Amino acid sequence: MGLAVLPRRDDARGRLEEVAAQARPLVLARDRAIGLDGALGELLPGGALARGSVVRVDSDPVACSLAAAVTAVGEWAAAVDLDGSSGALAAAEAGVALERFAVVRRVPPARWATVVAALLEGVTLVIADVPRGVGLGDARRLTARARERAAVLVLHERGDASWPASVALTLRASGGPWDLTAGYLVARSLQVVVEGRGAAARPVAGELARAV
Repeated sequence: MGLAVLPRRDDARGRLEEVAAQARPLVLARDRAIGLDGALGELLPGGALARGSVVRVDSDPVACSLAAAVTAVGEWAAAVDLDGSSGALAAAEAGVALERFAVVRRVPPARWATVVAALLEGVTLVIADVPRGVGLGDARRLTARARERAAVLVLHERGDASWPASVALTLRASGGPWDLTAGYLVARSLQVVVEGRGAAARPVAGELARAV
């Protein structure tokens, strides 16, 4: 499984959905959460990421941490990279299992919703850079697709791009002090605030990772 999940033509998308519907295993109610270990699990409600949910993030390290946690338990993740800035090295340094991680680069905004929907058919977690001007109709359809396919849609808002629909969780990051090694800036702590609906109504803050 890899970048072949991206249909190059509209008819390919229909074939992809048929295959995914046959191949995707049944997700039982007791399995509708992905348990996460470490600092990330301590920040999320119940120490888990709910399948079928939509999550908003505002930084690459947080998005990569989610992908790392999901691929660590044997699931697949994918990223829709609008500007081609995401790389395998950064993902690997964040702990992402690259053999279970696909990246689709430079997707035209007009095709963005189609590509994200196709990935949600067969991938557990999809990280998608949000383009400017996403319509509410597309947002609602992708939310429904994630719920139907028991997938997790992680929306990465950059600059003035924003997601027009509701989300289950929002993870906002800010950098802490830098660490010095032999006079060089080598890493810094990443402070993350998690908030959302239900069990996440009360914001939880903590240190998630070390960011280079």
